[in-house]
Amino acid sequence: MITNEQKKVIIENMIKLLELPDSAYDKARKRYEDLGEWFDRKESAVSANNPHIFPQGSFRLGTAIRPLDESEEYDLDLACKLRDGIDKDSHTQESLKKVIGIELEAYRKGRGIKKELEPKHRCWRLEYQDDLSFHMDIVPCIPADEVGRKTILESLRKTGLDDFVAGAASQTTVSITDDRHEGFTNICSNWNISNPEGYAKWFEYRMNPQQTRILLEKAQVDDVPLFKKKTPLQRVIQLMKRHRDNWCKDNPDSKPISIIITTLAARAYSGEIDIVAALGNVLEKMGGLVNTAKPRVPNPVDPNEDFADRWYRSDCLHLRLEENFNAWLLQAKKDFQHLTSTTNTEFLCDQMNEKFSLRVNQSELEKQLGVSAATVNIITPKTHTIDRQDSARPWRW
Repeated sequence: MITNEQKKVIIENMIKLLELPDSAYDKARKRYEDLGEWFDRKESAVSANNPHIFPQGSFRLGTAIRPLDESEEYDLDLACKLRDGIDKDSHTQESLKKVIGIELEAYRKGRGIKKELEPKHRCWRLEYQDDLSFHMDIVPCIPADEVGRKTILESLRKTGLDDFVAGAASQTTVSITDDRHEGFTNICSNWNISNPEGYAKWFEYRMNPQQTRILLEKAQVDDVPLFKKKTPLQRVIQLMKRHRDNWCKDNPDSKPISIIITTLAARAYSGEIDIVAALGNVLEKMGGLVNTAKPRVPNPVDPNEDFADRWYRSDCLHLRLEENFNAWLLQAKKDFQHLTSTTNTEFLCDQMNEKFSLRVNQSELEKQLGVSAATVNIITPKTHTIDRQDSARPWRW
């Protein structure tokens, strides 16, 4: 009979292999701080606009993982917010994106970056390669106006979110550029909005509601970066993202996106301290948190935005995204169950390699589990791969 401590050993061995070292996070921080200093220098065309470069996405949340292929680049998502002197009445989205692009091009040349600056729909992509390769996606933005912030605050209150968290999150709402927007080239008031800083506040609240609320009430800033906290919620998300990457490696266009996994996992998390309990709870609950009506997976800091909008968009129906999400989640439940049901290290190492592309040292694992090849139970669970048409009932943790 496998013990809970042995289950933790198995899970922790996997986490060690997929987790980024602190040095990678530090390198990412130096990159965007260097970019911020460039935008703030005297010669900068936007130095008078009080620029602020900040991270968003998995590096901000501490849920980044190693790529399946170690030669792949890391994604570093950033925002460039011009806090003064530019608003929707004075500038178009196009002009904001252009002025940010001019500075990024100057930075590229100043830092000797060879690859050309690449325009994307919402951002600029900058490839930065030395001992650790990143591609940095920088989204130009400005603070949302008071009307926009109040609208978000009221929406958040209706969801039942803690009022202190709702208030703090709504204040960081921004208006962003998007060349697909009908008013991209014209002065208009209805820019798309986003709130990566607010999402990070919400995510931290889900990690530890009591501590976050105290910090907000006392107007304190927690100076420990999210990536250094290493909570069970962050670990669970990393494990699920790795399983997803491996499961979808031959069909990447149809894989469940990280923001959906992260949001549903954070909502399902109940504050478990034990990683095994947290993983079981999140896998069991997250599928049931998908709404039956639109928005299917609402953005917690902008409830009108649907993270799952591509599930039902006509141009994405051929990807069968909702079906793939459900199939992946069912497979993940079964695979994690198998990995925590035995101390057969040969089976465990095979499964970690097959399902997660992780190579664990078998003899080291035997020592940590307190078993030996001679005494380990040779009976192992039968594995089962979920077909997309599989109608099996959900597995229970």
